[in-house]
Amino acid sequence: MRNEIEKVLEAMRNDYKRWSDMCARHDSASHSKIKDEMTESYCNGLRVEENRRYWKITSGKFNGQRSVSGFIVKAGDKKFREGDMLKPAGWAAPARNFARGNVLDGTGFANARWTGIG
Repeated sequence: MRNEIEKVLEAMRNDYKRWSDMCARHDSASHSKIKDEMTESYCNGLRVEENRRYWKITSGKFNGQRSVSGFIVKAGDKKFREGDMLKPAGWAAPARNFARGNVLDGTGFANARWTGIG
């Protein structure tokens, strides 16, 4: 499961790099250093925290606070399978309306954006 979660994090990192490159293509060379620092900060700031029922993915500190990017189900229950990707409803709980993909069967990596799972 850890390898699949790392693939989600890598998809989020790549999406951030694509977004950053698109935003910065019209900027001068002086902004290049800032863009590189922001990209490094985001990529190094992604964390995975293991809880009782879910793996919680958080992104780096902005204004001193971390934000939740999504949840991955550790063990299946009545509604979700192991590996289902869920959008966050808040800091401590996912939105349990429907899964945004599954890391174990390879679906959903396209839903892993730098802004979160969605």
